[in-house]
Amino acid sequence: MKKKIASEEPMFTKSKIKDPISYMKAAKRKNKKKYTTFLKGLQRRKLRGLDALAIALHKKAFKAVDCLACANCCKTMSPTYKKADVKRISKHLGMSFSQYYEKYLYKDKSGDYMNTQGPCQFLRKDNKCSIYPVRPKDCSGFPHTQNRDFKLYIAGTHIQNMEYCPATMYIVENMFDLVMNKKNVNLNAAMAK
Repeated sequence: MKKKIASEEPMFTKSKIKDPISYMKAAKRKNKKKYTTFLKGLQRRKLRGLDALAIALHKKAFKAVDCLACANCCKTMSPTYKKADVKRISKHLGMSFSQYYEKYLYKDKSGDYMNTQGPCQFLRKDNKCSIYPVRPKDCSGFPHTQNRDFKLYIAGTHIQNMEYCPATMYIVENMFDLVMNKKNVNLNAAMAK
């Protein structure tokens, strides 16, 4: 007699995730390899409507995950600063480009400007950003799941962000359910409801 296997239902049954970090860690511990393999497989898979679904799941994720209850990206990652970001932020702070660079940044092996410390120097105790209106473009676009061409971001962004961002985990988990468990190949935004 076969053992009954627990349902592969995603962990998104609640409308609000009370502890985003715990949710992400539990989902990662249980399904990281499966979700990573799934994302890599999406690059070869022929699916219609993937971008529309990803954008709709992104919106749904940010109704379930409160960034201010998390701020894990600001605590554990560094944004990639462009020169325009550094100029805008340094001007906002009344510093020169070089003063800002010397105080907060370094250039990595690929030539990108990165924070020298973590958590981010602009993260306040209430998990809000003290330079929010002028924050780096990498921060304002994070976790990049709302961008068109979802597949282009898989290798360098989405797989990594499942480690740090509960919203990304939520999106991948829901997408996995719709594509793999429910066997959909024609995707659309309405499926995210």
